[in-house]
Amino acid sequence: MSDSKPLALVTGASSGIGFELARQLAERGYDLVVNAEDDTRLQQAAQRIRAAGARVEAVRADLRDPGQIERLFAAATTLGRPLDVVVLNAGVGRGGAFVDTDLADELEIIDLNVRSTVHLAKLVLRDMAARDEGRVLVTSSIASTMPGSFQAVYNASKSFLQSFTEALQNELKATGVTLTSLMPGPTETDFFHRAGMDDTKVGRQDKDDPAQVARQGLDALLAGKDKIVAGSVKTKAQAAANRVLPDSLKAEAHRKMAEPGSGDEG
Repeated sequence: MSDSKPLALVTGASSGIGFELARQLAERGYDLVVNAEDDTRLQQAAQRIRAAGARVEAVRADLRDPGQIERLFAAATTLGRPLDVVVLNAGVGRGGAFVDTDLADELEIIDLNVRSTVHLAKLVLRDMAARDEGRVLVTSSIASTMPGSFQAVYNASKSFLQSFTEALQNELKATGVTLTSLMPGPTETDFFHRAGMDDTKVGRQDKDDPAQVARQGLDALLAGKDKIVAGSVKTKAQAAANRVLPDSLKAEAHRKMAEPGSGDEG
């Protein structure tokens, strides 16, 4: 890689919002280190991102494994260039009643959404703080603002990420390091299919464009904003309502959207 361009690392970059974040960073003049678990899809995504004129290093790693997180960070930093932007985007969900879902699936959500983000953030932010510069984008969700009936662990994981990011913003406010929380609503990706939610109302409804979500997220990141509710006017309106509605009402509303079979109702 040439060192003439700034360098960005994006996790969960093989599809959806993560792919769009990586592609649009390339369009904005960044070289990329991209990561995902599925090597075939990752290599395909990397090739498409290269079409934007960026140099792209694809690093397959399963971020549920702490050793592979360390390997990803080593691969990104042994290029001899500082990481100017880091996008902590990798995540997974699982729909269904908590008493019915497999424990292994729920622990996978915690390992990937929470544990890996904390681990990689520790490595990245220590490096950025030592240089007194850098930008981090954390993919949270408007799910962080409501109890997630039939997505209990997923929503809780996003609430953790939101609180975590806001705490670090305060800790680092006197430095040249910024953190931005990206809070999309339901977005047109394979998330709901992978989460086993094809038969839910939220799984079947029209969703936001991942390119729009990514564009708004990067605009906020590069402007140094604390957070951005990204996507359509409908998503922004829901986020505004969530600031004032009681948790019990939000939990009931989430149930109507995420309960198995809700997509089959009239």
